[in-house]
Amino acid sequence: MGQSVRKQYNSYKGLVMAGYQGWFNAPDDGAGRGWYYYTGRNGFRPGSCSIDMWPDVSEYEKTYQTEFQFADGTPAYVFSSFDESTVHTHFRWMKEYGIDGVFMQRFVGEIKNPKGKKHFNKVLASAMTAANQYQRAICVMYDLSGMRPGDEEVLLSDIDEVCQTHNLKKHRKNPSYLYHNGKPLVVVWGIGFNDNRQYGLKESKIIVDGLKERGFSVMLGVPTHWRTLTGDTQSSPELHDLIRKSDVIMPWFVGRYNENGYNRYNTSIREDIQWGKANKVDYAPLIFPGFTWKNMKGKNSTQIDRNKGNFFWKQLYGALDAGAEMLYIAMFDEIDEGTAIFKCAQRVPVGESEFLAIDDDLSSDHYLWLTGQAGKMLRKEIPLVEKQPARK
Repeated sequence: MGQSVRKQYNSYKGLVMAGYQGWFNAPDDGAGRGWYYYTGRNGFRPGSCSIDMWPDVSEYEKTYQTEFQFADGTPAYVFSSFDESTVHTHFRWMKEYGIDGVFMQRFVGEIKNPKGKKHFNKVLASAMTAANQYQRAICVMYDLSGMRPGDEEVLLSDIDEVCQTHNLKKHRKNPSYLYHNGKPLVVVWGIGFNDNRQYGLKESKIIVDGLKERGFSVMLGVPTHWRTLTGDTQSSPELHDLIRKSDVIMPWFVGRYNENGYNRYNTSIREDIQWGKANKVDYAPLIFPGFTWKNMKGKNSTQIDRNKGNFFWKQLYGALDAGAEMLYIAMFDEIDEGTAIFKCAQRVPVGESEFLAIDDDLSSDHYLWLTGQAGKMLRKEIPLVEKQPARK
C-alpha cells in the first residue's frame, strides 16, 4: 500500500481504543524472562498462577506448552507477547472487528531495567509495524506504577528514544501514530492517586511540562473521583491545574462498580464531561467487561460478573448516551485481572487453579465484536441501542 493512501489518525475523537499490556512472556521466547506475568508464588503451574482467564490460542503462530491440563488430560498452551506474530494476530483482530487501535503500555518500573526495556521495546516495535499494516491507531502510554522520585527523567529520556525510533513527529512516516489537537499524543497513567505512591504531583508536573515542551499533546490517567478531589484522589487543587494543562483525561473505573452500582458512576461521567468542556479538556470514559483476580489475590477477592456481556454493554451505552466523543476500553489483553476483550477460551484447564471461561452460549470473540459495534454507534454509523445487540 502506498504511503500516500495510508490512513492517518489525527484525533482521538470518534475512536474506540483499548489498553494493551503486552507483558506476557514464556520460556524460550527469546526475552530471557521465563514465565512472566503468568506466574504465582511458585511459578506457573497448577495452584500457582496470576491469570484468571485462559487465552483462546487457536490462531497464534507460536504457542508454549504449560503444566496445566484440560479435563481430557491434554496440555494447555499460552502465547508470549514477545513474539511479533502474537502482536500481529492481535492487530489483525482489531481490524477484523472494527476496533480503532490501542494504547501501548510502558511501565516505568519495567523500562528502568534492561530486561524489561528489551521486552517492551520489542513489543512496541512489533505493534508499530502491525498498526501501520492493519491501519490501526497506536499511542504510547506510560504507567507510573512503581515509579520513584527521579524516575520522571527515565520517562522523559525514554520518550525521546521512542520518538526518534518510531517517527512519532513525522506523521507521513508513521501515519498510525495517534495525534490529538495537532500533536502526537502521549498518555501518562497514575496521576493524582492517594494510595501512598512514592511519587506525587511534583514529579507528575515535571513529566507533563516535559512532554508539552517536547511538542506532545498529553492524556492523563487519573483517579475515579478526580473532579471532586475525594475518595481515591489526592485532595490538592494542583491536580486540577495539571489536568487543565492536558488535552484528554481518562478516569480509572476498573473494579469500582458492578452492574447494579453503575448508574451512580454514569452520573459522574456526565458531570465529568461538562467539567471537561468548561475547562477545554477532552474526556475519555473507561469501560471494562468484568473483573476477577482470584488466582492472583485469593478466592475471596473481588469478582465482577460479566453477565454474558450485559455489564460491558451497559457501560458502553451509558458512556455514548452521556455524550462521550471517544472511548477507552480496559483492556485488550489483560487476562490476569479478567478484563481482557480479546479471544478467551470457553474450554479452560481444570485442577488446582480455577479459570473463568467465556460463557458457553458466547463465542470467544464476543467482546471484540461488542467493542466494534460500540465504535459504529459512536460514529453514528448505526443507531445507539440500550440493550446489548444480538449477533446475526
